[in-house]
Amino acid sequence: MAMASVSPQNSVPKVPVFLLFCMFLVFLSTHVSAQSSPVFACDVVSNPSLASLGFCNTSIGINDRVVDLVKRLTLQEKIVFLVNSAGNVSRLGIPKYEWWSEALHGVSYVGPGTHFSDDVAGATSFPQVILTAASFNTSLFEAIGKMSLQVVSTEARAMYNVGLAGLTFWSPNINIFRDPRWGRGQETPGEDPLLSSKYGSCYVKGLQQRDDGDPDKLKVAACCKHYTAYDLDNWKGSDRYHFNAVVTKQDMDDTFQPPFKSCVIDGNVASVMCSYNQVNGKPTCADPDLLSGVIRGEWNLNGYIVTDCDSLDVFYKSQNYTKTPEEAAAAAILAGVDLNCGSFLGQHTEAAVKGGLVNEHAIDIAVSNNFATLMRLGFFDGDPSKQLYGKLGPKDVCTAENQELAREAARQGIVLLKNTAGSLPLSPTAIKNLAVIGPNANVTKTMIGNYEGTPCKYTTPLQGLAASVATTYLPGCSNVACSTAQVDDAKKLAAAADATVLVMGADLSIEAESRDRVDVLLPGQQQLLITAVANVSCGPVILVIMSGGGMDVSFARTNDKITSILWVGYPGEAGGAAIADIIFGYYNPSGRLPMTWYPQSYVDKVPMTNMNMRPDPSNGYPGRTYRFYTGETVYSFGDGLSYSQFTHELIQAPQLVYVPLEESHVCHSSECQSVVASEQTCQNSTFDMLLRVKNEGTISGSHTVFLFSSPPAVHNSPQKHLVGFEKVFLNAQTGRHVRFKVDICKDLSVVDELGSKKVALGEHVLHVGSLKHFLSVRI
Repeated sequence: MAMASVSPQNSVPKVPVFLLFCMFLVFLSTHVSAQSSPVFACDVVSNPSLASLGFCNTSIGINDRVVDLVKRLTLQEKIVFLVNSAGNVSRLGIPKYEWWSEALHGVSYVGPGTHFSDDVAGATSFPQVILTAASFNTSLFEAIGKMSLQVVSTEARAMYNVGLAGLTFWSPNINIFRDPRWGRGQETPGEDPLLSSKYGSCYVKGLQQRDDGDPDKLKVAACCKHYTAYDLDNWKGSDRYHFNAVVTKQDMDDTFQPPFKSCVIDGNVASVMCSYNQVNGKPTCADPDLLSGVIRGEWNLNGYIVTDCDSLDVFYKSQNYTKTPEEAAAAAILAGVDLNCGSFLGQHTEAAVKGGLVNEHAIDIAVSNNFATLMRLGFFDGDPSKQLYGKLGPKDVCTAENQELAREAARQGIVLLKNTAGSLPLSPTAIKNLAVIGPNANVTKTMIGNYEGTPCKYTTPLQGLAASVATTYLPGCSNVACSTAQVDDAKKLAAAADATVLVMGADLSIEAESRDRVDVLLPGQQQLLITAVANVSCGPVILVIMSGGGMDVSFARTNDKITSILWVGYPGEAGGAAIADIIFGYYNPSGRLPMTWYPQSYVDKVPMTNMNMRPDPSNGYPGRTYRFYTGETVYSFGDGLSYSQFTHELIQAPQLVYVPLEESHVCHSSECQSVVASEQTCQNSTFDMLLRVKNEGTISGSHTVFLFSSPPAVHNSPQKHLVGFEKVFLNAQTGRHVRFKVDICKDLSVVDELGSKKVALGEHVLHVGSLKHFLSVRI
């Protein structure tokens, strides 16, 4: 492939006519002609007789409206509302409705509920979730969903108003990124339960909360998935359709469940999706303890439980969990499933009822949860144009403000992992010739990852860099697999340049849904290409890793010729502009890794199928994630550099706190390692930790303040865990106070071997950067 010179004014090199034709065919497949009006029930203008129906009466409560609707339906009619492609009941003015739409990081064309057309050709495509999470900015998490710019929820409503989208979006994915090989880790907020919990609840609020503040209604309905302990897709013969996740009660309650609990309780999410896998021998979608018991019972879900697509067929046919399809349908409904993504319940529920496996009352409960959600969305309130968001339309999609937020989200998430003095930021005036090399240097679709939509537009890394300096460009490999690298051509390009940017990494051919990695190395000859280029370069060499999961780039970390390393995730439609903003110093990097980067030796010896979080010294098992992993890392959770230096000073924190216990408590007469985090124990159990954070550098920038705790070594507790984080912006040479309100029972407790929350007695160590504070917890 020939080298191409690109001036600051140039765009992507010209595309062959045949390729343009192929792109046009793809465009036609994702841009369809669609109706120009939304789908809704209770159209009393077209059919005035509907006004007499109780469920169309907006002046009465939702529960009463649901009861009125359900009692009007036959069993056969109820069943058509148990599946995602819900049928119509024309006699009651209820049209067909498609429940399946996606909005993981922007309105997506994945799922049959959403389409793009000439009216709305694209939607704002934010960075893949793993990069947004790296910002550690809870305001940003919510802003992407809603807040002042109201981006995804507003664009979704705008598309609904012209018949291009539904109102129910099966996002976010809040599974724990337990193993670095997982192909869907990119969709998640990372490996930490607190970060995942905050991301999930904030994103849900951003999607769902209405501008009028009505807590009983929804702007659009979110869905937290995939419940639970789901983090393996297809690895060395083990796949999600057959995998039985063997999980201890302790790991379940302190790692896998907290994000879902927060989604339901803190975020008030409208839906939870059960997963394909089994947990301890039971399919999650057939487990009444997990569904009715926990989600609906303990957490009090206000919404519906939906299956992952075809998961009922999976646990019947692939897992052989039941003998007949009718038994499978009954098992799911009795466990607490309300909606089936797929056709299984539509095909087998009636026979299950007639066979006495499930009664009609259980069907009533399921459809009632579904109808209540649609009523909260205004689906049964008549003409949407007369409602709060009725004036939204194509003009509200891909606005300049929305696209700028996509760029800002990428900037805030990009992580600077290595920076030798004199490397970054590059001076756009001093650099006369920038070599841009790598298979991801001029990509478009790679930048938006999976569960994507058609973006408003793309800015590739090459385009972003070429907007500031003259560049020469070489892909270096025909694709990220990089079976044969163009080493000689790349060396010539780099040797003649003032600086070199290598944009390497992965794409969906390497890591994706149904595609887990078998190693964590850069694919093919990428390492060979990087090292060869670095050896001949005269100026700074900046390695940019575009990927969802971590990479073993130990060779680059220790190579002095590679002066800087950036991880940019899959940075969204404006990713190239954001990368350039960081490289040229227009923006001071502030992202931090939301997951551990392990060496290849870790994945060589740890099977992906081992769900245990905690290490086992008896067999050398090293544990997982920064909370438990005891081995060497390439980079650690929370790593990330800035162009400034920040210091932390402790202003106020107690050295001793007491946990109140009744006089008769056994721990007064015998030594206890911990006490149950009961209502009495947790009364008045908070204290403040006040810090002063200062930007000691000459460049203004943002800084994430992490508060970690290392509890006493009881109940196989984590070696440390995240208690809180706050992102602050500081001008050069200025400081400010940051206050953490620490709840002993919530923040300093541990989960014991039986899954009970305990307050560990003894010495806790609170960490902020290099600062350590010792806190004694006593009775």
